[in-house]
Amino acid sequence: MLSRSNWLILGLAVLAAALGGYAQHRSQQPAPMGTPAIGQPLPAISLPDLDGKPHLLGDYRGRRVLLNFWASWCVPCLAEMPALTRAQEKFGEHAPIVIGIAMDESAHVRAFLAAHPVNYPILIGQMSPPSTSLQLGNIHQVLPYSVLIGADGHILATHAGPLSAAQLEQWLAPGHEQR
Repeated sequence: MLSRSNWLILGLAVLAAALGGYAQHRSQQPAPMGTPAIGQPLPAISLPDLDGKPHLLGDYRGRRVLLNFWASWCVPCLAEMPALTRAQEKFGEHAPIVIGIAMDESAHVRAFLAAHPVNYPILIGQMSPPSTSLQLGNIHQVLPYSVLIGADGHILATHAGPLSAAQLEQWLAPGHEQR
């Protein structure tokens, strides 16, 4: 049987181990960034295209932009892509632009797009913490995830999960700014 002092030492050791484990767990988790406030400016984010050329998202200012986060392994993302392609085709070059941001390896994205081409630009998102989608409010890291940016460069809306055809129509309709 343990003496009183041994029980005290054992209790303190267990408490120290539990606190150390908790502190280590907390330090490995990315700090939640929260959803960017609707109406706030788009953060300065630069992402590479499939050729490695960087693109500053702010360069699209002057047009409404739908950022759509996806991955080649995400079944709901892949089901949503034909609707995004049709929407980009419908609204053309003078209206909003869809930009796909692949949260995936470049090789997987290239292979997927070779078999399933799209008519909108594809950029490669940063997957290491904080990921590009987390920087834009995707705190649960769900795919697909969409962010609507106004022509003035401010965030108009965010949506986790696939966009419906009606939502796409509403988000991309000419002259329709949400606030």
